[in-house]
Amino acid sequence: MEYNAKLRFLRMSARKVRQVADLVRGKGVDEALEMLYFIPKAAAHPLMQTLKSATSNAINSEGSAKIKVENLYIKEIRIDGGPIMKRIRPAPMGRAYRVRKRLSHISIKLGVRSEAGEAAKNVEVHK
Repeated sequence: MEYNAKLRFLRMSARKVRQVADLVRGKGVDEALEMLYFIPKAAAHPLMQTLKSATSNAINSEGSAKIKVENLYIKEIRIDGGPIMKRIRPAPMGRAYRVRKRLSHISIKLGVRSEAGEAAKNVEVHK
């Protein structure tokens, strides 16, 4: 099962947000939240909010008895460019420079790890 959360029209360029998103892609929710809390980038805060929203969406849809936060992981995280706000900045000799204020969209999909699959990964094969 997949659980989604979206943040649209974030006033930050997609390039800056992707740098932080690449650090937490594929990680468990607990580990990703902990990492985002300590990353000293401005993009970490909106990513953390969106991840918390996706986690609460998962728990609310299935119930806390069926889904444990420890079993959730980031299945997919996409950072897309949004619309660009165009502004004018005065320049010397009567000219004007264009300022492009970029926006971005964040979408996160969470998946559930099966407990049997986790147990198989944790067991090491000795020869």
